[in-house]
Amino acid sequence: MVLDVWFTEKHEDKQGISLKVKGILYSGQSEFQKIDVIDTEAYGKTLLLDGLVMTTEKDEFFYHEMISHIPLLAHPNPEKVLIIGGGDGGTVREVLRHPSVKEIVLCEIDGAVIDVSKQYLPSIACCLDDPKVKIHLEDAVKYIKDKKNCFDVVLIDSTDPLGPGVGLFTEEFYTNARDSLMENGVMAAQTESPIACQKEFKLINSLLNKVFSVVKPYFAPVPTYPGSYWSWTFCSGGGQPGICDDNLAAKLEKSTKYFNREIYSAVFAVPNYVKQLMASEEAVK
Repeated sequence: MVLDVWFTEKHEDKQGISLKVKGILYSGQSEFQKIDVIDTEAYGKTLLLDGLVMTTEKDEFFYHEMISHIPLLAHPNPEKVLIIGGGDGGTVREVLRHPSVKEIVLCEIDGAVIDVSKQYLPSIACCLDDPKVKIHLEDAVKYIKDKKNCFDVVLIDSTDPLGPGVGLFTEEFYTNARDSLMENGVMAAQTESPIACQKEFKLINSLLNKVFSVVKPYFAPVPTYPGSYWSWTFCSGGGQPGICDDNLAAKLEKSTKYFNREIYSAVFAVPNYVKQLMASEEAVK
């Protein structure tokens, strides 16, 4: 008998994504959350945290390339990078493509995510053992409180504002992240879907505008995320993302799957409906 097994992630009981499952590779409960790895027909191995899709082998490059290369190319010489969350290792892998980077601090609250990713998602977690990577198994809310003028780039590669990730979406946390940046430092954070998570998207960008002088959201598709269209937000104390290093960008795009120089030149163009959303008094329900 052939089993017809599907995984379905629902979002606010209004929409969802369903993936046909070939098998369950791992299922366990860490101190912080439920962790599963399923093998799917359409997207390959898929990491789930508390029943929500975090990353898949097939479409992970959209997310990891965009959270990494846009802010790093906007910095004149990124040497020390802090990644908050990101235990699957995809953001670490992309940041290491930048030759100026000398050290990456990965602050991940749940070491089990790292261990599971190394075992079951090696194409994503392939660089977590690189000597440039220093892993801190710690709550980033506490970790960053006493860090002042430490990092060139901070990347907030967090889960949704649920469970262990909820503290990463507050004005206090964003203020501490800003204070951890050195002169000319930049930050980028995942900021939810402007289609499926409009209330969250607007709230996060409102908080960021209270903390940073320059706040610029940017967008890309992520097929397995709610709405299939995702946002990140670039932040700085004044530095504007300008024309990137063309030679470095040309080298990067030889190995990237989504990012290229044309994408970078247009990445901060904001769709009209998002402009209207951000200007409105309330997020559209």
